[in-house]
Amino acid sequence: MTGFDKRKSGEEARFALDQELRFKANARRNKLLGLWAADLLGLSGDAASAYAVEVVKSDFEAPGDEDVFRKIRGDFDRAGVNQTDHQIHRQMEELMTTAIDQVKAEKR
Repeated sequence: MTGFDKRKSGEEARFALDQELRFKANARRNKLLGLWAADLLGLSGDAASAYAVEVVKSDFEAPGDEDVFRKIRGDFDRAGVNQTDHQIHRQMEELMTTAIDQVKAEKR
């Protein structure tokens, strides 16, 4: 194997690992987001956990984060929860940072 082949193999392995970590972090973020939203919706215990699972599942509807945002936005609107689009997106960003840190800590 040449140096180029080794480097190419290494890059492919790193890309696959990065994709796996991104997937795990995204799912973790969605769970944390669901728990945050559940609290604002007045849910607790098993109901909050079940809602968080619904949020995670909503991410499989379409590529990107907009399906998760639409789920939260719609549920907040129906329940009269006063959160702006900006506040929801900001929470999504903050929880992604938290989720990435948690996933990386688990890898150590």
